[in-house]
Amino acid sequence: MARFARIGEEFGRIVRLDAGEISRFATLAGDENPLHHDEAHARQTRFGGVIASGTQVVALFMGATATEFSRRGAALGLEFSFRLRKAAHAGDLLDLRWRVVRIHPKSRLAGEIVHLEGEVRDGAGDVAVTGTATLLVTERL
Repeated sequence: MARFARIGEEFGRIVRLDAGEISRFATLAGDENPLHHDEAHARQTRFGGVIASGTQVVALFMGATATEFSRRGAALGLEFSFRLRKAAHAGDLLDLRWRVVRIHPKSRLAGEIVHLEGEVRDGAGDVAVTGTATLLVTERL
């Protein structure tokens, strides 16, 4: 019997990134691409304005798993995979959504291996990122 998750359950969060947050994150990540820092430059590209780095969107997406499962027990991310499908623009409302697809009990660890599939959609409903994740969730120490 699953203790930390249920197959089919969903969770996530909604975020909106402004140009300043995008630039600050890119700077901290060492990403100097002007698409994340220079509105005048970014406006002249096919993106038409500042976009978030893939690293930022993926970090927020991963963070949603840590936040959710750390409320349930001791959580440890084991594996993540992402496909970046569409740029996230400054001002976009992003819906980060994960779904539990498989659970494997780990009795020796008093926990579960939880497998997730998810996607990030922009305000228009278009898929920006798809992902899979595997986490170990155990009793708190």
